[in-house]
Amino acid sequence: MTKTSVSASISVKDAEIAKIVLMPGDPLRAKHVAERYLETPVCFNTVRNMLGYTGTYKGKKISVMGSGMGIPSMGLYATELYTQFDVDAIIRIGSAGGLVDEVHMRDVVIAMAASSNSSYGDAFGLPGHLTPVANYGMLANAVESAQQLGVHAKVGPVYTSDHFYYPTTEVNDKARELGHLAVEMETAGLYWTAAACHKKALSILTISDHIYTGEALSAEDRQESFHEMMEVALETAWRCVE
Repeated sequence: MTKTSVSASISVKDAEIAKIVLMPGDPLRAKHVAERYLETPVCFNTVRNMLGYTGTYKGKKISVMGSGMGIPSMGLYATELYTQFDVDAIIRIGSAGGLVDEVHMRDVVIAMAASSNSSYGDAFGLPGHLTPVANYGMLANAVESAQQLGVHAKVGPVYTSDHFYYPTTEVNDKARELGHLAVEMETAGLYWTAAACHKKALSILTISDHIYTGEALSAEDRQESFHEMMEVALETAWRCVE
């Protein structure tokens, strides 16, 4: 549905925003996904270079847009998409650092929940802690999509950190000990926002580095290695569009 945001963050031009949006952190990756996977993609947003596109995938309308880095940026764009542009569901597609031995470079991780050191969730007013979790229907669709694509995706909790360069290693050690598969910076914010807006969300990640082995993909490798995650996300989105 075409609308104009009351803020200066999203200004729709030349295309509508679909009911489901894929959101990588990097707006240039959004451009890559649109040009590589969507038919007749049209750019709908260029404000602050946070590129957004709408096209079709197997005959169904799907959008892709950057989220920026960190929970506040994800929360801002997700809130506006949900509340001002009638978006029903968002799938984060991004990179993460592996924490446990069972997770390896280029593995796809589907986040069923996200612990976090962020206080962002406190603003929603639930006494105690609002638990950030994925939408089960989308999660089940993602698992089935991965199986049909021959992608051995790992499903489990991730840790969303407000810090890219955390001052100590203790937080990673504790997250690893408690079974978190990977660490990243946006998933909890998306899940909290979806809960508050009564909408759907899922996070599908690719392991781009491993905190404990020291392995890491180059920028070029990241661009070429994320196709499995993107394909799982696209198939999941396709299943979610009526």
